[in-house]
Amino acid sequence: MQKRELGKSGLSVSALGLGCMGLSFGYGPATEKQQGIALIRAAFDRGVTFFDTAEAYGPYANEELVGEAVEPFRDQVVIATKFGFREGKPANGLDSRPESIRAHVQAALKRLRTDRIDLLYQHRVDPNVPIEDVAGTVKELIDAGKVQHFGMSEAGVAAIRRAHAVQPVTALQSEYSMWWREPESEILPTIEELGIGFVPFSPLGKGFLTGAIDENTRFDSTDFRNIVPRFSPEARKANQKLVSVLGEIADSRKVTRAQIALAWLLVQKPWIVPIPGTTKLHRLEENLGAAAVQLSTADLRSIADALAAIEVQGARYPAHLQANVNR
Repeated sequence: MQKRELGKSGLSVSALGLGCMGLSFGYGPATEKQQGIALIRAAFDRGVTFFDTAEAYGPYANEELVGEAVEPFRDQVVIATKFGFREGKPANGLDSRPESIRAHVQAALKRLRTDRIDLLYQHRVDPNVPIEDVAGTVKELIDAGKVQHFGMSEAGVAAIRRAHAVQPVTALQSEYSMWWREPESEILPTIEELGIGFVPFSPLGKGFLTGAIDENTRFDSTDFRNIVPRFSPEARKANQKLVSVLGEIADSRKVTRAQIALAWLLVQKPWIVPIPGTTKLHRLEENLGAAAVQLSTADLRSIADALAAIEVQGARYPAHLQANVNR
């Protein structure tokens, strides 16, 4: 697989990474450990060198899974993890105090079976801790050799600029896909100016853009999509128009909806690295196949026209989680 550099940081990763959250958290029961390890190793065998995890995915279980899975080839991959929730639990609230960041890194190094974290993200901006203090703490950890690069997740323009002035930000991770294009207005121009890479999570719309979900789909009781307004049965029914258009384009190219959605992201900027997640080998192979899909000018025009004519229904977060976004 081709490599991409995240911004101007010098950090080179595979053009598509693997979001590992769903193996342990968020989308129903956790994948059996050995199956999760096998999937991560299969991704590496197919050229993936960028693996995304976080203390909050479990909590802690996903870092342990990733650490064990990549241990045999640790020096050939980039591990990204995140801090920022009290005791690693989003329900407990935000916590980016310097002492908490340091404690997370020490514990994460053990869970990840490594001596350094390649990319350390602040999971969400904490309004109770000056972003300069957060960036300064990560800078100290970089100087100590425990962390190599600093990242932010779902941060707003002002916070990105303030943090970047203290410790250069290598990557911003936020949701971005055909059905969530808000980063195009302010975020992408800002990080392009600053030389920061962009890592879209949920590049397949939490599975919706694959065409495998409709208004009749029932999620496991522990699946967080049950509380997402965009996944209400009414919103799913209304949003099928986007999936239908995506299917027409995919069929004309003899590829899948997922591959078109990922190829569309890859063509937006050369410093964008999507991190689709999956628990299934055949979906992993399908997603990685997107790196070989070349969209023509005509394809992109058709997609742009279709997206302009569709208004996606439903908020992407419930109200109590929306407050943590784009601070």
